[in-house]
Amino acid sequence: MTSSLFRGRPRRATAHIRARVAHAVLGALVGAGWLVLPVMTVDTRDPVPVAPAGAVASAAASSQAGTSAADLVLPLVAGVAAVALAGFGWLRRTRRARTRTTPGTVPAHPPVPAPAASERQARAALRLADDCVRTSREELSFVRERFGEQRTEPFTHALRAAGTELSAAFAVWRRYEEGVPQEAGARRQALAGVIGRCAEAGRRLDAQAEALDRLRDLTADGEGMRAALEVAEERFRELAARAMAAQRTLAALRERYARSVAGSVSGYVEQAKDRLVFAGARLNEARQAADVGETRRAAWQLRAGEGAVAQAGVLVGGVERLAAQVREAAGLVPAALTGAEAELAAARPAPADEGPAEVRRESGRGSPAPGEPAARPAHVDGVLAVVREELTGGPYDPLDALRRITRAVERLTGVRSGVLGAAALLVARSSVAGAEEFVGVHRGAVGAEARARLAEAARELGAGSAGWADVVAGEARRLADRDVRAHGTEGDATGPAGAVLGGILLGEDPDGGPPPAFGGPQTRSRLHR
Repeated sequence: MTSSLFRGRPRRATAHIRARVAHAVLGALVGAGWLVLPVMTVDTRDPVPVAPAGAVASAAASSQAGTSAADLVLPLVAGVAAVALAGFGWLRRTRRARTRTTPGTVPAHPPVPAPAASERQARAALRLADDCVRTSREELSFVRERFGEQRTEPFTHALRAAGTELSAAFAVWRRYEEGVPQEAGARRQALAGVIGRCAEAGRRLDAQAEALDRLRDLTADGEGMRAALEVAEERFRELAARAMAAQRTLAALRERYARSVAGSVSGYVEQAKDRLVFAGARLNEARQAADVGETRRAAWQLRAGEGAVAQAGVLVGGVERLAAQVREAAGLVPAALTGAEAELAAARPAPADEGPAEVRRESGRGSPAPGEPAARPAHVDGVLAVVREELTGGPYDPLDALRRITRAVERLTGVRSGVLGAAALLVARSSVAGAEEFVGVHRGAVGAEARARLAEAARELGAGSAGWADVVAGEARRLADRDVRAHGTEGDATGPAGAVLGGILLGEDPDGGPPPAFGGPQTRSRLHR
């Protein structure tokens, strides 16, 4: 249905133009008539009384000459005036149209934005929505710790709904990147869908931001601030102890296993310590501001401190998570080798009277995964031999060993079950978690492509496609590394610069800007000093 705005204004504008054109045409016709009239009567020979010659004749001649000049001048003036009025009206309308601030005539076919501009808008929307979800999750963890699950259920529900919208937006974007759909109009609609779902994710969070502020009660009186500070400081002290233990854990991993084992968490302990130093300073400033009644500044400092504590927890937890998974992988490697040898024996060519096709049908073996080249048994033998040598010969990387075993067997048989399925799942979980941690603590620099790959890896892992989840998570981590390097850092920025890199501060001011809070694009930066 067409709105009154679109129905009424074009008609009034059209009528106004027609009136001005009619006035201009009428004035031009009148002026032209006055100019032509003397010419039409110049040769008229009407009889006139005979007058005496001499002075009378001379006066008559003079009078005729004067009348002819007046007849020519007046129409000319009228014509010029009509043209001037029409030109003035046209110039006035043109100037009004150029400087109009209220809605004017809406074109029937508005210009279609260029694909490149729509893609940039979609990338920015994905990145912003992802940041909002991550920040909201961080703050909600502190609120939940103080108030419990029941009182924070509305915020948990909003966060879950926002995450669902964001996941769907990333899925559409990934298909768009892969060329689906192909038709230009459908691709424009896909980009519009990405932007719309990101906006809906932000709206879900924005709708609950005010209620969360009321629950926390950080600025109304001192009680809410003191309780929030106690929660943050307790977690700070716990993480300080865990950071020291994580440093020893990392040293033990490097001593016992290959250097590649700790590569995915390189620098995490140092970054965690820097985040804790930053958090300690912010929490102290928050307490001092609260003591003197500067509640707005206290809330600002508290949120910055909470963000730094949360990221320190991600970094320390990454080291702890990796150590546990490496130990689990080391225990699975011998069993995975045995399982792979059994799969290899079942897939070897049968005797001459029975071809490989019959053997695969009778044993229930499938074909290699789509897009994967078929592997020869000799290749799988080689992979297993190298892993056995690493296992007995010196330091090795258990997770990488499991990855090579499971990939080689899958390319040969297309099937992973039992211990090999468990090994593949462990490798995929480790890859996805590592990429998630890296993106989370470097989100100030990581772009939409890496985040989209990470979202895809999480979907594949949830769907049980462990092998593909591992591959895509590796792509996400490489893209995120590239973005951080392009940002001008190697991930080791400290102080306020590290806080901006991690998304703890929004980077809008020279000192780092305000910290983001629970909410969407409309409310996340509401904390200003």
